[in-house]
Amino acid sequence: MGEIIPFTPEKLVIGVLCAGPDYIQTVENRLSEQYGPIDYRSDGIPFTFTNYYNREMGNRITRYFLSFEQLTPPDQLAAHKLLTNRLEEEFMEGDDLERNRKVNLDPGLLSLGKLILASTKDNAQRVPLSDGIFAEITLIYRRKGYTSLPWTYRDYQSEAYQHILLTIRSLYKAQLQAKGYI
Repeated sequence: MGEIIPFTPEKLVIGVLCAGPDYIQTVENRLSEQYGPIDYRSDGIPFTFTNYYNREMGNRITRYFLSFEQLTPPDQLAAHKLLTNRLEEEFMEGDDLERNRKVNLDPGLLSLGKLILASTKDNAQRVPLSDGIFAEITLIYRRKGYTSLPWTYRDYQSEAYQHILLTIRSLYKAQLQAKGYI
C-alpha cells in the first residue's frame, strides 16, 4: 500500500480574455482581492485562434495570463472556477434577454509536470471534480517544454503561450525550492 502524503501546493494561473483593454486593470484588481498579489502578468496577446467568442465579446479580444504569489492546494480548482464564473458575471453587459460577457476567466493549476484547466463542460478527457466543474490535463511538461495533447486548445499549443507558461513554471519552481518542497 502506498503512503498517503499531502498534495504539493500548485500555481494558480488564470487566462483572461478581455473584450478591450479597459477591462484588464479592473479584472486584476478583483482577482487580487480574492487571491492576493499577482506575481506574473503577461503582455496582451491578440486572440485570433478561433472566432468562438466573437459573437459575445466582439472581434478585438486579447488574452492575458496572470499568476499569483500565493500557492494553492490542487483540490481547490473547482472552487477557483466557481469564483471566476461569478466574477465573469460582474463584467456582463446587456439586458435580461441578451447578456454578453466582456471578460472570460480560465483558471488552471500549474505544477512542475502539467497544466490543468477547469471547465464547466464535460468531455471524454475531463474528470468531474465537484459542483459541475471538470478538470482537464491540457499540457504536459517534458524535455524543457510543454507537450500538447489531442484535445489541447490551439492557443495553448502556441509558442507565445508556451513561453509564458515556462516563465510562470520557473517562478513556481523557485517558490517550491524556497519553501523546501524540492
